[in-house]
Amino acid sequence: MLAQIFRDEWSRVLASLVGFLGDFDLAEEAAQEAFAVAAERWARDGLPGSPRAWLVVTGRNRAIDRLRRDRTLAAKTRQLERPLVEESTLDESAIPDERLELVFLCCHPALAAEAQIALTLRALGGLSTEEIARAFLVSEETMKRRLSRARAKIRAAVIPFAVPPGHLLPGRLGAVLSVLYLIFNQGYGDGRVDLAAEAIRLGTALADLMPGEPEVLALLALMVLHDSRRAARVRDGEIVPLHEQDRRLWDTVQIGRGRDLLDRVSALGGSGAYAVQAEIAALQTAPEIDWPAVAACYGRLRELTGSPIVDLNRAVAVAETEGPRAALAIIDDLDLGGYRYYHSTRAELLRRLGDVEPARAAYREALGLATTDAERRFLQRRLTEL
Repeated sequence: MLAQIFRDEWSRVLASLVGFLGDFDLAEEAAQEAFAVAAERWARDGLPGSPRAWLVVTGRNRAIDRLRRDRTLAAKTRQLERPLVEESTLDESAIPDERLELVFLCCHPALAAEAQIALTLRALGGLSTEEIARAFLVSEETMKRRLSRARAKIRAAVIPFAVPPGHLLPGRLGAVLSVLYLIFNQGYGDGRVDLAAEAIRLGTALADLMPGEPEVLALLALMVLHDSRRAARVRDGEIVPLHEQDRRLWDTVQIGRGRDLLDRVSALGGSGAYAVQAEIAALQTAPEIDWPAVAACYGRLRELTGSPIVDLNRAVAVAETEGPRAALAIIDDLDLGGYRYYHSTRAELLRRLGDVEPARAAYREALGLATTDAERRFLQRRLTEL
């Protein structure tokens, strides 16, 4: 129970405490202490009426107690000597904005791009340092140092906990969108439904804040369209490829919402990378997928991003229109040896061509790089079938 509450409430509790305390490190310590106290007291006394409010108030009390014990922070203590908000009066409607403020805090341009992403994953997703290090392919100790430096820079630069004024939003927007999409992908790919939902909630709040920004709407459309297929992505604990998914499990309300958002993007003249990706996602939810159109979209996306991963995805579409050999010709020119989907895609194409031994080798490479049990089961089944 507590683990689920941690996943659901960590970002909201932390956002409230950062806003109240104005200190990221202190807020994170206070949130951790609040959850530790909850583990003890809730097991004995039962769940409070409002777990989130209980955690916020407990965290605030713990932080104030710590500040009062530290005489060198007397000025901060005086600043915090105001009546505490009671659990019953916490305004839940303000929480989404507080979490969005936390994203903008983590994505300040004074921080390096990798630090922005890592700090946001820690703050919003409640991911451990070990989990974040694994996502960045670095050691846990290296990631600890990066997070510490980022927090120190926030303190030294006195970075405010707030959504920036309107004239500063465009300069921060690219980083915020990138981080939100990475959070969504982390949750969607690893089966963390709460994390993917968090990214969509924050994307919705950002769209409300900037309704005329096409890339904001496009990213939200992209996430919603991908999320519409979530229930069909895993069956019996195993990843299900797009062409094998049970479309009856797709969320038609989400698909409708995504297409409506994409219409708004088109009306605003949006043609950026997120707009193109959302267009691809919409094409993939059609009753009959127009693979030549998908391949053409990936061609446009390649021009916008220059990413070899886009070429890998384009190869999948090409395989549906020109066959697996034409797709392999694209893939074999890519330098993506450390990317698990490179090997699984190549293995699938080789399997379709009947090249059994090379396919087995590629599946084994993908299996060694897989990060979730659902992926491992799928790859192992393919190997067994071969």
